[in-house]
Amino acid sequence: MSLAATRHAERALGAVSFIESSVFPIPPDALLIPMVIANRAKWVRIAAICTVTSVLGAFLGYAIGYFFFEVIGRPILEVYGKADSFESLTVRYNEWGGWAVLFAALTPFPYKVLTIFSGVTALNVVVFTVVSIIGRGARFFLVAWLLYRYGAPIQVFIEKRLGLLFTLFMIFLIGGFVALRYLV
Repeated sequence: MSLAATRHAERALGAVSFIESSVFPIPPDALLIPMVIANRAKWVRIAAICTVTSVLGAFLGYAIGYFFFEVIGRPILEVYGKADSFESLTVRYNEWGGWAVLFAALTPFPYKVLTIFSGVTALNVVVFTVVSIIGRGARFFLVAWLLYRYGAPIQVFIEKRLGLLFTLFMIFLIGGFVALRYLV
């Protein structure tokens, strides 16, 4: 809360949000929540900073996977005789990867895992970008709006239950599309 009230708060939020999308384990909510509570009138700006820097950081995760898989990952798969299995997984991921990225962008699932994996499999960059913007934007803007609208009392709900609700929503959404594909 003390950092949220300083003149460096927005830069800190941007930095945390950027690096969390590729390697850092602490989600930007740790700064977003107290920043919005400290200055509810700036909820749109705070959510926008979080969204933009998170998506930019996702490109770093993508680049890590894209550029370093051949040097590090592939040799490990070959040692274990799993290179062919990985190629099969890559084809399936590139068919459904947009849904996976959207799922990770909205839910408590570590987004950084799928930003890196998307680079490893060379998921279409346009798909990756669009679902990252939609997912991260929806997540951060909803959290910021709830805090703006309801203030500190909603904080416990956000921290304990919002991730579960996002997860259930995504399971039903993706499940519905999968069911339609195989039933129609």
